[in-house]
Amino acid sequence: MIEIMQPPVEPFKIKVVEPVIIPSEERRKEAIREAGFNTFLLLSEDVFIDLLTDSGTSAMSDNQWAGMMMGDEAYAGSKNFYHLEQAIEDVLGFKYVVPTHQGRGAEHLMFQHLVKPGQIVPRNMYFTTSKLHVEIPGGKMVDTIIDEAHDPDNLHPFKGNMDLNKLQEYVDDYGPEKIACVSVEMNVNMAGGQPVSMENLRNLREFCNKYNLKIIYDATRSSENAYFIREREKGYENTPIIDILKEMMSYADGCIHSSKKDCLVNIGGFLATHDKEIFEGARNMVVVYEGLHTYGGMAGRDMEAVARGLREGAQYEYLNYRINQVRYLGELLKEANVPIVKPIGGHAVFLDALKFLPHLEREQWPAQTLAGAIYEDSAVRSMERGAVSKGRDKETGENVFPALELVRLTIPRRVYTNTHIEYTAGSIISLYEKRDTIPGLKMVYEPKYLRFFQSRFEQIEL
Repeated sequence: MIEIMQPPVEPFKIKVVEPVIIPSEERRKEAIREAGFNTFLLLSEDVFIDLLTDSGTSAMSDNQWAGMMMGDEAYAGSKNFYHLEQAIEDVLGFKYVVPTHQGRGAEHLMFQHLVKPGQIVPRNMYFTTSKLHVEIPGGKMVDTIIDEAHDPDNLHPFKGNMDLNKLQEYVDDYGPEKIACVSVEMNVNMAGGQPVSMENLRNLREFCNKYNLKIIYDATRSSENAYFIREREKGYENTPIIDILKEMMSYADGCIHSSKKDCLVNIGGFLATHDKEIFEGARNMVVVYEGLHTYGGMAGRDMEAVARGLREGAQYEYLNYRINQVRYLGELLKEANVPIVKPIGGHAVFLDALKFLPHLEREQWPAQTLAGAIYEDSAVRSMERGAVSKGRDKETGENVFPALELVRLTIPRRVYTNTHIEYTAGSIISLYEKRDTIPGLKMVYEPKYLRFFQSRFEQIEL
C-alpha cells in the first residue's frame, strides 16, 4: 500500500480573508521583465503566493489584535514597553531591553557599540545585513560554521553549529583583542534554516570565557531553533520551549532580535542583554537613531503585539505546526527528486539551484534565474540566496561565488493553507521536469550595498 503524506493540521481557524488572484501567463511574463528578473521588484498585486520572506508577513492572532487596541502612545514611559520588557525576561531571560523599529536597528546599535576599525566578528555564517553592519564601523565578519553546512545533502542535525577549531584559528591569527565579539545566528538562514545545538552553545560559552570574548546572538528565529533542540538533542525531548530558550540565552551576553519572525508581527525589533555596559551604550544611541528608549521606533500598540507574539511564538503546539508545514513542502519536493537542502529547515525550503539548473554557469546567476522562472510559471514569489546575496569581495571587487547557490521558499507564519503548499510544490516539480529549457541571466544594474534588493537582470537566450 502506498503511504499518503499527511499535511499538518492548522491549530487555528480563519476569521478574516484577503482575496488574491493568479495573474495571467502573459502578465506574469511581463511583470518579471518589468522587475528586471528581481523578485524584490515585483508588485505585490502581481503575486499569488508570496514566499519572498517570513519577515513581517505573519498573520497576527485575535489576542495580538486585541492588544493593539490597548496601545499607550505616550512619548515616554509607555506601559506597552514594560509589557514587552517583562515578556522578554519571561521568555528569553534577558534583564535589559532596548526596543528598535526592526532587527536592522538592533544590529546597527549593537555593532556600532562593539565593533572598532580593524576588528573581526566570527559568526557561524554571515547574513547580508549583519555583515554590512559589521563593515560600516570598520570591521569584518568571518564565517566559522561547520563544514557540513556547505553540503546541501549532508544530514547533520545541527548544521548551524560553530566550528570551534576555526574560531581558535581566528583567535590565534588576530589575537583576542581584535575580536569585537562572537556572533551566533539561530536557525542559520544562509545555510538553509539550520539549527545550532545546545551542546555547541555551551561549549562556545566555555571557549569564549577563556579569552574574555562576548557572545551576541542573532536570536531572530530562536524559538524555531529551540524546537529543533527539543526534537533532536538528547535530554531535551520533553523540555518546555521556554526553558530551552532561557538556557540558550544564558550562554550569550546579548542578542539582537527581529520581531518580524518568531514574534508573529509585521514590524518591530529589540536588543536584549545581560550586560549593563552594552545596555547603557545601546540605550544612549537609540535616542539618536531610533527614538526614546521606551519606544525605540515602535508605536505602543506594536510593542504590545510583539510582547504577546513572543509568548505565542514560543508555544510548542504552534511551533510543531509551523515546522511541519515547512516540512510538508520539502517532503513533496523530495518525493519528486527536486534538489533541496537537507535536513529541511525551520522557516523555509531551500532549492539547490546548482543541481536544479546544472547547464548554467555561475556567472549566469542560477538562483536568481530559478526564482524568476518560478514566478513566471506560477506567480509564486521566492528569492535568491546565493552569489547575488553574497556580493563582491570587499578588497578585490570580484564576485564571490559561495558553495551554496539557493532559492528560498519562505513560509509566512499562519498565512497559507496546505493547498497553497501543494500548489507551490506542483509548480516547482513541473518546472524541474523542463529545467533544461530555462535560460540564464546577466546582471545589468548593481547598487553599492545589498545588491540583491535592487539589482536588475536580463535574460540570456539559450
